[in-house]
Amino acid sequence: MADNPTGPQPSSEPGDSAFSWDDAEKDLRSPIDTTVPHSARVWNYLLGGKDNYPVDQQAGERIREIFPGMVDIARQSRYMLVRVVRHLAGEAGIRQFLDIGTGLPTVDNTHEVAQRVAPRSRIVYVDNDPLVLLHAEALLTSTPEGACDYLQADVRDPETILAQAAKTLDFTQPVALMLMGIMGLVADFDEALSIVRRLTAALPSGSYVAVYDGSDTDPAYVEAITGYNARSGAVPYTPRSPRQLARFLDGLEVLEPGVVSVSRWRPVPGPWEEPEVACVGGVGRKP
Repeated sequence: MADNPTGPQPSSEPGDSAFSWDDAEKDLRSPIDTTVPHSARVWNYLLGGKDNYPVDQQAGERIREIFPGMVDIARQSRYMLVRVVRHLAGEAGIRQFLDIGTGLPTVDNTHEVAQRVAPRSRIVYVDNDPLVLLHAEALLTSTPEGACDYLQADVRDPETILAQAAKTLDFTQPVALMLMGIMGLVADFDEALSIVRRLTAALPSGSYVAVYDGSDTDPAYVEAITGYNARSGAVPYTPRSPRQLARFLDGLEVLEPGVVSVSRWRPVPGPWEEPEVACVGGVGRKP
């Protein structure tokens, strides 16, 4: 895959030799619970990152034992994010991104892809994990021309997210709303749909909504997630049908090729065909 042929690599440490993760963690207002897996840290582990704890590694390994294809899902979904951001910042001309459920910084984060295309892009990241906040503040640095901010907030509180994001983003101009792998953490589908609609309603015409989440199309994947939910003690994750996931884009002009497996969303031509995975996504434009 042209996006990252060697696969995701661990995040790099800050260049300032005086920086100490231990000291920074002590300064966090919210404690980091290292006894319970967190979805962002488990995902980081599956992507090959190092910003996770033994409890996250154990949860990730349990998933891989049941469903080895989980690594393919993690990487293919990341590749889709890169292609989506590249398209929106390039052909679509979007200069503002609201990325909710960003997870731990890794390779090709939203702002890096967007600002490579358009250095003046402005990005707001949102996550509810204090460890993500710690790493984001240290590693998610913007170009001088653009802006990059981070909010610690929960996707279930869209009004707070929108109010805080408005300090960096201009909601009178088009915004790309990125909901990549986050809505599966809202177990009730009606609640999840309501959240997406409330967020979408705040966007002006010409904005975009990009979404992907795990789907129920592969029984082995569903079994792995069911076991993770039962044993991990973390916030449970809910795979959904492709039809349900498509409903997150109701009322929008859905871009080709529609709502499909993430590996099938505008793949970059290469010598090998990427595997179809049980993670489905799409992009819609608000009329």
